[in-house]
Amino acid sequence: MVETFKAFVVNQDKNGNVTHKYQQLSKDDLPKGDVLIKVHYSGINYKDALATQDNNKIVQEYPMVPGIDLAGTIEETNATGFEVGDKVIVTSYDLGVSHYGGFSEYARVKSEWVIELPEDLTLEEAMIYGTAGYSAGLAIEKLEKSGMSIEGNDVLVRGATGGVGTISLLMLKSLGYSVIASTGRQNVADKLKKLGASEVIERLPENDSKPLEKRTWQAAIDPVGGENLPYIVKRLDNNGSVALIGMTGGYNFETSVFPFILRGVSIIGIDSVFTPINLRKRVWRRLAKDLKPDQLHDIKHIISFDNIPQAIEEVINHQNTGRIVIDFNT
Repeated sequence: MVETFKAFVVNQDKNGNVTHKYQQLSKDDLPKGDVLIKVHYSGINYKDALATQDNNKIVQEYPMVPGIDLAGTIEETNATGFEVGDKVIVTSYDLGVSHYGGFSEYARVKSEWVIELPEDLTLEEAMIYGTAGYSAGLAIEKLEKSGMSIEGNDVLVRGATGGVGTISLLMLKSLGYSVIASTGRQNVADKLKKLGASEVIERLPENDSKPLEKRTWQAAIDPVGGENLPYIVKRLDNNGSVALIGMTGGYNFETSVFPFILRGVSIIGIDSVFTPINLRKRVWRRLAKDLKPDQLHDIKHIISFDNIPQAIEEVINHQNTGRIVIDFNT
């Protein structure tokens, strides 16, 4: 390992103003952990972009290296079950929030956070997925446990041009589902249909006064949330479910009990941060097997480590599509 290495670091002053810059760090600067990883790839999630903004609620302490995802090879370890040279994935937990994350050439983490890279998956592909892809896979896993099947009605994917939405669309299509894509973006219908959407609809309208609407979807994946969520709930089939992943559209909503007691619908919360390790491993195995779409590489946008600031601006301004992957090898 080199004596010093480069990391993208955010800091905050007493007024809540956040700055970011590249810094040289040493191994002694890294937080405690029993696995040291040479990072080969990371990715930029909306959560990572928010970590660079003033008065954000993402970072718990400063200075901080953002990046809630990383994939690389083990450089040093004294943890049982891991060896130097192993290819591994780390996503979520405290990474990039209260523990230095993936926007660094090296990262030291707790071994209980580490997943061995499954067969049939490359380090780059792991970061095309990242937390977004893992969340999408976890949503599909839970929706199928709740009764979603390819014999059922259409499945709605909301926010279909974002990371979670795009990967959800690809995965569902590869499994044989009929997928309806919803997006507020203009002029993207042809692209979403190429990725597998059977129909593309505009951003969902806000809630109306009717307690129930026509049964339209057997299930939905929603990384948006907010006041439009009841629109989905009231249109689910009997015993249908919506997997709620994010809140880019807001964190409050109001609905009635009728869809729940008259149609037996469910809202399934998707917690990608503290998923039990056995379920986490199962989902990652599926991401390398039956959930892995042929078009996975079509949604990646590769950037170099030096181009993080520009990419973050795109994410904050909702100008990106698909998944931004940071390649430390370029």
